[in-house]
Amino acid sequence: MQVHLLLMDLVYSRRLQRIMLYLKPANFEDLDAEYEYVKEMPIDENGLTNEYFGISKEDFEKIALPKMINWSKGIDLPEGFVPETFFFLWNQENGKNEIVGQFRVRHHLIPALRDGAGHIGYQIKKEYRGKGFGTEGLRLTIIEAKKILAKYGETELYLRCNITNPASLSCMLKNGAVIHHQDEQKYYTRIKLD
Repeated sequence: MQVHLLLMDLVYSRRLQRIMLYLKPANFEDLDAEYEYVKEMPIDENGLTNEYFGISKEDFEKIALPKMINWSKGIDLPEGFVPETFFFLWNQENGKNEIVGQFRVRHHLIPALRDGAGHIGYQIKKEYRGKGFGTEGLRLTIIEAKKILAKYGETELYLRCNITNPASLSCMLKNGAVIHHQDEQKYYTRIKLD
């Protein structure tokens, strides 16, 4: 399993801490941590939905996690869905590993996604927002997305966020996105893939 790592220096609580961020796709090895994260993730927060809020551990292990893994392989997709890889953003700090975010990469776009949610959706745990985790998590996700999308001939990443979520827009722009257009509720951004 390949993961990308990032060392960051973060200043908060008036002290400098060195942390390491890395992405891992959904897997059974990290079942306990993934379960704890997913069951607490809101049902719908800024457009990223979580059908597993409040799920039991047994159902997560037998239903949700296998579904996440299968969807990344294009297995058992509902009609109209495309393969989607679920990544978890891990923070290793002071010898402790913790999931601090979830990033999803849709492998290619159909018209509904091209005009809507795009390739990448993400969420950062509330206590880690405003500290650079979203920006760096998105950067790591873009690295993975480039590999995935190349198989489908995709040359541009499509993303969107709510107009009421300037932090998400900032994460996108810091990672090379440009605002393609907007409507009354959303910004739609694009990132060219090299």
